[in-house]
Amino acid sequence: MPAVSGAEAHHTAARELIVGAVQHASVSGQEQACAGFLVEWMQRHGFQAHIDEAGNAVGERGSGPHTIVLLGHIDTVPGEIPVRVDHEEVLHGRGSVDAKGSFCTFVAAVAQLPAETLAQARFVCVGATEEEAPSSKGARHALTQYRPDAVLIGEPSGWEGITLGYKGRLIVKVTARKDNFHTAGEGTSAGDDLTEGWFRVRDWAQQRSGSGIFGQVQATVQGLESAADGLQQTASGVFGLRLPPEVTPAQARAELGDRLSDLGLDVQFVGDEVAVRHPKDSVLARALRLAIRQAGGTPVYKLKTGTSDMNVVAPHWPVPTLAYGPGDSRLDHTPEERLPLAEYDRAVAVLQDALVRVSQALGPQA
Repeated sequence: MPAVSGAEAHHTAARELIVGAVQHASVSGQEQACAGFLVEWMQRHGFQAHIDEAGNAVGERGSGPHTIVLLGHIDTVPGEIPVRVDHEEVLHGRGSVDAKGSFCTFVAAVAQLPAETLAQARFVCVGATEEEAPSSKGARHALTQYRPDAVLIGEPSGWEGITLGYKGRLIVKVTARKDNFHTAGEGTSAGDDLTEGWFRVRDWAQQRSGSGIFGQVQATVQGLESAADGLQQTASGVFGLRLPPEVTPAQARAELGDRLSDLGLDVQFVGDEVAVRHPKDSVLARALRLAIRQAGGTPVYKLKTGTSDMNVVAPHWPVPTLAYGPGDSRLDHTPEERLPLAEYDRAVAVLQDALVRVSQALGPQA
């Protein structure tokens, strides 16, 4: 039997990592089995690994003076997709794109780093819990544990993509209550008042929008309910706002509170996330850009209209940060979620090269 080269062994192990991670279902709040699988894999491949107090799968390699945190998430939205690798070597399954593919890219790349790089930096891979939930439990716990010099967020961008920022978010929960009345009489119903509230939210969003999709305030109706018991009418709605950097959640709260104040509505604001946009000339962005070109790709900078754990950590970790990972983000949360394994392989190689470059660029500790 011919001997297996080190490169072939790494390739096989990296594939086993991503397939195994996707095979372990991990809807938000139920990540234990997946975390256990990831920790066991990391322990067998040169990491000091454990499950932390937030349920995160954490693995560390390296002893250098700088700390690079690679923060991905291992939880998924609900929806079972049978896990399989088809004849074209495409991995199908929930989480293959969003975002186990990205976190496994992190782990596989760090597992292959040379000794000289591990002497220059400490690499901490955090497979975070509950990113798909409002709590962002895993990322918020990680904030208390590390003081990184650079941060990578695991989210799909395509192997040539470099994500520099994400929009902010605010959720507006509105309830209208009115005494019941005959529809032939004068006055407005609870549904009428709720609808007027939505129109005002939508008009405000249009007025506060700037140019381009990243500059717009996007407003959507996320839920509507109404009920009547013969004595009282109730109508409630949930309105989602995606906010550009120019509009903070605090500003949106204040301005919408004024706009809705005369309607007699119960208004609650939740889910505050501040938009973030990082520069494309940081040490991290330069390293990844060069690594993509070295692999024959054309770097593409991206700004996302959703949110991620980048929004959570950016205010607390003011260091070079970007998001990276294989896969088409348009498949996030869909029944068609799938990841070509050839793209995953390429992302692992690109990231390994980029991490070597980053550790060299950071240089000796001052």
